[in-house]
Amino acid sequence: MKTLRDVPCGQTARVTRLEGEGATKRRIMDMGITKGAQVFVRKVAPLGDPVEVTVRGYELSLRKSDAAKILVE
Repeated sequence: MKTLRDVPCGQTARVTRLEGEGATKRRIMDMGITKGAQVFVRKVAPLGDPVEVTVRGYELSLRKSDAAKILVE
């Protein structure tokens, strides 16, 4: 499956599932990234970390490791 880390800059994706468990998954959900949410990838840093996205009307920076836990379509 494709993860948020694989989405190119300027593309929109829909969240299908969150990987992980415990505090990490809870933190991602608290940021507004839940199943069905539309995520627009605004920028990717030159080395790929962090990834800046727009979700639910606000900008958010995610670590590459966290973005790899978000499955999208």
